[in-house]
Amino acid sequence: MHQRRIVFVVFNGFQALDLVGPHEVFHHAGTLSGGYDCQVLAPTAGPVRPSSGLSLHAGYGVGDLDPGGIDTLVAVGGKGVDDAVRDGALVEWLAAAGASARRVASVCSGVFLLAAAGLVERRRVTTHWSRAGQLAREFPALRVDCDPIFIRDGRVWTSAGVTAGMDLALALVEDDLGRDIAHAVAQELVLFLRRPGGQSQFSVPLWSRQPSSDPIRAAVSAIHADPGARHGIADLAARAGLSPRHVQRRFTAEIGTPPAAYVERVRVEAARRALVDGEDSVEAIAHRCGFGTAETLRRSFHRQVGVAPSEYRDRFRATKEYA
Repeated sequence: MHQRRIVFVVFNGFQALDLVGPHEVFHHAGTLSGGYDCQVLAPTAGPVRPSSGLSLHAGYGVGDLDPGGIDTLVAVGGKGVDDAVRDGALVEWLAAAGASARRVASVCSGVFLLAAAGLVERRRVTTHWSRAGQLAREFPALRVDCDPIFIRDGRVWTSAGVTAGMDLALALVEDDLGRDIAHAVAQELVLFLRRPGGQSQFSVPLWSRQPSSDPIRAAVSAIHADPGARHGIADLAARAGLSPRHVQRRFTAEIGTPPAAYVERVRVEAARRALVDGEDSVEAIAHRCGFGTAETLRRSFHRQVGVAPSEYRDRFRATKEYA
């Protein structure tokens, strides 16, 4: 079988798991199919240190490896990427390699390298949520979406941080070799198979700020304690001991999200858990989580998650079978 060359690009200060996780996925897929040859490239061959302080040996430098003939080019992320994008020789090599590669990919902030090399212009991309604002400012031609764990836009694949790189690698393996091989790799590495790219990288504690005052803390606690209860602005005002106008202003200032939007997202999170963990109908879950009707839940789910509740349940039930 023809081997696909997978070249990982690293640099001093990279995130070790951004490399090791996807590398292991491709390595195990290769042992099952003979389908991959993984190579690691740094600005210069030899020792390269990730941000964690581990020592890793890069087999190739930019002067050692022909940028042609690469199947998949993977730029990893990490704190050192801000220096790496200023390495002219590395960026030039990336531009040449990426132009001829069948596909290019990034893990976490590795997308900054792809962007510096001109490989993702006008593409929809993602990165770790903490880097999304910087990416959008520095590369305004990109369409940055910080919510999904990974995104495919044509031949460009980008992922969120750290473990999301393994989800991305599994998706690439499945795209190349089919579901059976990806399933076997997931079983071997004890991974979830095909965690959907559209799944959010955020849970409620991550995407919202914490309240800074007792009145808003009381309102937020009430929402989380029972997402399906009445949480209109008058209800929240009563719990906070403030006027509706005051709680609207304070809540938005402290949490960074208006009360109604926050309540909707908490309810969607509750519905997601219920869809995966239980057997209740979509209608019953909608009622219990405060949506009232299944149609209202479906609209909110499409807006927040990008898929229908029934499709989400089917995906994650299958995932749990392979865990």
